[in-house]
Amino acid sequence: MRKGNDLIRTEGLEKTYVSEDVETKALRGVDLEIREGEFVSIVGPSGSGKSTLMQILGCLDRPTGGKYFFEEKEIHTYTDEELAKIRNEKIGFVFQAFNLLPRLSVAENVALPLMYRGVPMKERNERAMEMIEMVGLADRASFHTSRLSGGQKQRAAIARALISKPKIIFADEPTGNLDSKSGGVILEFLQELNEKGNTIVIVTHESYVAQAGKRILHIIDGKIDKDEIVENRKVVAREGFSK
Repeated sequence: MRKGNDLIRTEGLEKTYVSEDVETKALRGVDLEIREGEFVSIVGPSGSGKSTLMQILGCLDRPTGGKYFFEEKEIHTYTDEELAKIRNEKIGFVFQAFNLLPRLSVAENVALPLMYRGVPMKERNERAMEMIEMVGLADRASFHTSRLSGGQKQRAAIARALISKPKIIFADEPTGNLDSKSGGVILEFLQELNEKGNTIVIVTHESYVAQAGKRILHIIDGKIDKDEIVENRKVVAREGFSK
């Protein structure tokens, strides 16, 4: 039995897109539970519905059918403003494309979520530096993100995702734009965060990336095809974060 309380639960989750009177069913009745402290990988081929599922679980989109509960409250009952608050305070995102602002420094990018929350400058700068040091980018804090390598950009994105102390971190293809060494460092860091108690969800089409998690949800044609516990978990060899 998995430990922790349910952070996320879905019942018959569906998502249908309509374009020029053509309906496309991206999700077809998804039932899942993710408990606090889990490290879950959602894996599937292109077009399987995994990214759509992450967008709904991350409160970036709403389902067209079924139910989604976050912290035991049904998302359907939230206003758009309340969903925005959840995204800013309780959910951290790490994207394949990094989504950093190139004209801002690393420190400014990392501090952005706190700026949106109205946190005073002194406090948000202190917390940003704390996160930047944790991911090994202290010597790059004043650099514009356009000057960073791919691996450094992803570490900056992780620092930004962590600064609000979220309940859960969603990582969408976090190694997709990285070489194998940099990707390994990012996966190792996510594993270490999970060991410290952070709930992590990775969305990927790569089976070897999925093996970094402790549990894998296989999604095919908009449905969960298999839910498995990783018996021989891939633990990424330590590379260090100062390189």
